[in-house]
Amino acid sequence: MKSRFLMRFSAIALFAALALPVSLAAQEHAALHHHYKLIDIGTLGGPNFFVQWSGYPNHVLGTNGTVTGGADSSLVDPLCWNNPDCFLEHAVKWQGGVLKDLGALPGGNDTNDSQAFWINDRGQTVGLSTTGKLDPLLKVPFLHAVLWNAQGTIHDLRTLGGKYSISQAINSQGQVVGTAENAIPDPYNFFDYIIFGISGGTQNRAFLWDPKTRKMRDLGTLKTGNDSSAQYVNDRGQIAGWSYTNATPSNPGTSWCGNNHAVPTTDPFFWDGKMHDIGSLGGNCSIPTGLNKGGQVIGISYLKGDIYTHGFRWDKTGGLKDLLTPGGNYGVAFGINDAGDAVGWAAITGNVPWHAVLWPNGKTTPTDLGVLAGYLYSAANAINSKGQIVGCLTNNANGCTPSVTAAFLWENGDMVDLNTLVPPHTGVQLTGGDDYINEQGEILTSGTLSDGDNHAFLLIPKKTE
Repeated sequence: MKSRFLMRFSAIALFAALALPVSLAAQEHAALHHHYKLIDIGTLGGPNFFVQWSGYPNHVLGTNGTVTGGADSSLVDPLCWNNPDCFLEHAVKWQGGVLKDLGALPGGNDTNDSQAFWINDRGQTVGLSTTGKLDPLLKVPFLHAVLWNAQGTIHDLRTLGGKYSISQAINSQGQVVGTAENAIPDPYNFFDYIIFGISGGTQNRAFLWDPKTRKMRDLGTLKTGNDSSAQYVNDRGQIAGWSYTNATPSNPGTSWCGNNHAVPTTDPFFWDGKMHDIGSLGGNCSIPTGLNKGGQVIGISYLKGDIYTHGFRWDKTGGLKDLLTPGGNYGVAFGINDAGDAVGWAAITGNVPWHAVLWPNGKTTPTDLGVLAGYLYSAANAINSKGQIVGCLTNNANGCTPSVTAAFLWENGDMVDLNTLVPPHTGVQLTGGDDYINEQGEILTSGTLSDGDNHAFLLIPKKTE
């Protein structure tokens, strides 16, 4: 099931035919970079740790090195919900050297799975859990949106009357947003159709769960659309997500919308008590990938014809801005800081290789962050308020798959392989397919062990520099 959710680098496959080898000049690293203590977050006894699951940039690295996500146990899941490794997976929280199993909802003979997507500064975590009940049509477990309080107690946020829901994000006030099904039939809904590829099910709606009322609020949809989903909420209670704008499939099925199934036109929205249509750059598919505290939204939009994408930045004052590329046909915005600086990746002139790029706030022309010697491609995933950027390097035109990548840090105008900034770590390659950086400069990145297992690694800046 999990593999159906992963969209992070799926769009890059569309551009593989355009990616041609080029020779790279060796780069010197004149800037003084931070060096780090390296911590393996570990697992619950199984092979893998998962920091990215939902397809959207999450917030699994909190302040002061607090980490959340999902980890395999040593128990085999008879339903193999945690495809592809089939181990029972639970949400976890790591803090101060201790990995805590956050558990899952009761039911199903205590063999329920869970995954966390977001942690706030109060230590509250949100995500999903299976419920122990099987969908009679799909033969897969029902999923419910859940909230773990700071002490690790799980709360079922339930649904809007349907079978499935997911909590995607939580702000410092404890407001939770996500996606939940209601009871109204809909053939193009998120869970049955997009995830499982089966026409049927009921409408899914963006929701806001308020800790005061302890109830879900249906945020509605744009225009005549039937479905919506919320991905981000900031501390002002502003929300970003996507919504269908009509009820008839109008695009051929793109990697970013519909998981390659034809769906109605999809636009991102901004909600501040009212849902605002952010629009698109001409295509029928556009989604958000970030929201900062000032209400700026970034995302990915197809251009007219639904073949190429560009990143975008939007706010209520300036409207929708096309984030341009260094000369190629496609680009993606994937991270934003509170200053409005956006990062992602884009094709350079001639559509040969894609590079990590930075769009400073107020600018639509990108800074090409380049690559390191030995690699053809790079992609930036996150940026903090200090302007430190993390991402991945690879020679694989289809994206930063774990076995062929390296994690990078870009700071002071210079890119460096993160593997060179930590103590010797034989048998571990920091890959950067999933990585995050907080305001303290702490970094969470994925890493591959010599046996092929994937773990999460926390990098804490050394204070002796």
